[in-house]
Amino acid sequence: MPTSPPAISAIAGIDFTSRPRPAKPITVALGHVQGGAVRLERVDAHASFESFGGWLRTPGPWLAVFDLPFGLPRELVLALGWPTQWLPLMRHYAALGRSQIRDAFKAFCDARPAGAKFAHRATDRPAGSSPSMKWVNPPVAWMLHAGVPLLLDAELHLPGLHEGDRDRVALEGYPGLLAREMIGARPYKSDERRKQTAERLIARKDIVDALEQGRTRLGLRLTLSHAQRDALVADASGDHLDAALCLMQAGWASTRPGYGMPVGVDPLEGWIVSA
Repeated sequence: MPTSPPAISAIAGIDFTSRPRPAKPITVALGHVQGGAVRLERVDAHASFESFGGWLRTPGPWLAVFDLPFGLPRELVLALGWPTQWLPLMRHYAALGRSQIRDAFKAFCDARPAGAKFAHRATDRPAGSSPSMKWVNPPVAWMLHAGVPLLLDAELHLPGLHEGDRDRVALEGYPGLLAREMIGARPYKSDERRKQTAERLIARKDIVDALEQGRTRLGLRLTLSHAQRDALVADASGDHLDAALCLMQAGWASTRPGYGMPVGVDPLEGWIVSA
């Protein structure tokens, strides 16, 4: 059974990109949890992996939730004959070029019937997340390829998957899981300017309202300044808001036995916070 983690009040939520740059940085929401509230302290932007990797080495204790997959579907791994232990698998995956990965994944999909092209992890369906082998729309396979090696190089602790520095805990999250709870299937973000509509802005406002009022099953309220609130709503890409949603999941995990890890997690595939 999961044991109670050490008390961690410093938390972070990370909206990750596999190609960080000034126009599309890795977005990190920093805060702390106190009682039934998560306080947003600030939002940082890292326009390079070097900058982000430096932040990952910040001394703990802290807990962070990352919007990037931490594992691949077991079904896929077995079909490709790749290592079936998590760390050797991640080392193997990181050593491959993207064209090699794309070719392997495409061949796997091409051999399967329509409607069941992609393999899914056990955690993907309850979370409603894209399969971690998907290389387009969204390219989460590249996020795994770029992101997990950074976590390993920084020697973070990934509960259920990899032993590391237990004062710096990394968990996989999915902001869409929490967003859907508040606004259903309404879209709330886009990187395409033509899709940055008034309806999406209203959806972001509704999400922030619900977070401030604690209207989610996480049982936590988000506290933030008027300026921070305006910034979350105004960011049409949703990167700041997604980082804040991951921050809320981090706040929830920091108070749960075993960080909320379900019983029977596949040690190859991983798990998603609160799914």
